[in-house]
Amino acid sequence: MKPTLLILAAGMASRYGSMKQTEGFGPSGETIMDYSIYDAIKAGFGKVVFIIRKDFAENFKQNFGNKLIGKIEVDYVFQEMNSFVNETDVPADRTKPWGTGHAVLCAMDAVKEPFAVINADDYYGEDAFVKAAEFLTQNCNENTYAIIGYQLDKTLSENGTVSRGVCEVDAAQNLISIKERTKIYKADSGKVVFEEDGNAIEVSGNSSVSMNFWCFHPNVFESSKSLFEAFVPQNKENLKAEFFIPIVADTFIQDASNSIKVIPTTSQWFGVTYKEDAPSVKASIDHLIETKVYPTSLWG
Repeated sequence: MKPTLLILAAGMASRYGSMKQTEGFGPSGETIMDYSIYDAIKAGFGKVVFIIRKDFAENFKQNFGNKLIGKIEVDYVFQEMNSFVNETDVPADRTKPWGTGHAVLCAMDAVKEPFAVINADDYYGEDAFVKAAEFLTQNCNENTYAIIGYQLDKTLSENGTVSRGVCEVDAAQNLISIKERTKIYKADSGKVVFEEDGNAIEVSGNSSVSMNFWCFHPNVFESSKSLFEAFVPQNKENLKAEFFIPIVADTFIQDASNSIKVIPTTSQWFGVTYKEDAPSVKASIDHLIETKVYPTSLWG
């Protein structure tokens, strides 16, 4: 059974100031997502599921539906504020969606096979999809999930600080924890640092970090559902509380019989964290086309 690719595209891009998921960077207007889907098809994925907001649906179908016909099976899932939530638990003033873990949960009825989860606006690279497909078809089971680990210094922005989940792993490359580090940047000394309480603390550039590329068995939906149903009443007064994927992952590995493998990739990540990142993303894609990683027109 071919694995499925789940793309998180429901979040509005507040920092970037536009709907960056559908911005064209390639020569024929290809989005970052197009390159991820192309790499996924090549690696052996059989289906792509877009998690979007209902009011984006027509825009998305126009952008992606037609060009993917005959190339990969496509489905759409809507992340709505009241999905998996009792109406009485949705605060009237809440405007923010419930987070990435909730987005994944919304795909419960659409995904029945091992699957990968990625962000819409991150470029992950061919090697990452090959490794994910290999894990999902050969090693994924009810007790074993995975995350693709990126080298920290290959995930920085030249236009500002970034937040990254730094993975702590054991000797067998199993995930112990993800420590969220904010305000990470390359200092003038060339060292990678993060800021905490006004101090710049060095962190190894070789550290493995999460870029939200997860590999799950479909049993993750049931555990996510029960966790989320407990999360909402506990957090309904906090209008910005989010149910993130690492909450699900952390609970999963609390059981000693479960593990999450951290699979390293050689891929160079890039993405649009800031509007100023757009030209370098376009230049990176142009370089990948020049070096024959991708054809000039991705879908022909």
